[in-house]
Formats: sequence, structure tokens, C-alpha cells
Amino acid sequence: MRLLGVAALLVLPAVGAGAQEPVEIGTGAVLRGLDKIAGGAEDIELANGGQAQLGPLTVELGECRYPEDDPAADAFAFVTIRDPEQAQPLFSGWMIASSPALNALEHPRYDLWVLRCKTE
Repeated sequence: MRLLGVAALLVLPAVGAGAQEPVEIGTGAVLRGLDKIAGGAEDIELANGGQAQLGPLTVELGECRYPEDDPAADAFAFVTIRDPEQAQPLFSGWMIASSPALNALEHPRYDLWVLRCKTE
């Protein structure tokens, strides 16, 4: 019985890996930044590899990906956010448009999330 449990654990990751949806790489992304103290929001358009400022923070876009058959669907972008006063990035990872709280920037004043990929 124990052997069957181990076999099932070895097979499950292979099944999940085969179910991945094909994706396209966008030309950039549209992000939304929020200043939680001033109450202002701004949309930030970045090309892949581009940078922009959100207050004193530098936002860098690695790339943005979206489902191959539906460009308006769930975008996910690799974003790095740096504070000039800190050596390590505040955030570096994938942000998902449909689940902004899943992998979020932890900052007392600023919030940032992905809206969509740019395709042109």
C-alpha cells in the first residue's frame, strides 16, 4: 500500500506539468502603482527590460507573458522593485494579474500590481 502512495506522488507532478497552457511573450506590460498615503494611482507602461519610477522606487520589467489563445486573459510579469536606500530588491518575482495578492510588494507606502501585457 505504501508503494502505491509513493508511485502516485511520482506520477502527479508529471500530470500537472503536461497541463500547462502555452503562452506568448508580450512586448511589455501595464502596471498600476498606488501611493497609499497620498491616495493617488497611476498606470505605468513598460517595455520588456524597461524601468520606471514609483515615488523613490525603481520598477523594472523583465517580461510579460499571457495565454497564447487569449491575449486579454491572465497576464503574468516578472518584476523587480528596488529602493535606492536598500542593497537588496524589495521585490523580485512573478506578479499575476488575476491574483495580485498572491505575490505582492510589501511596502508601507506603495503598492504595485500587473494589469495586462502589451502586445504591440
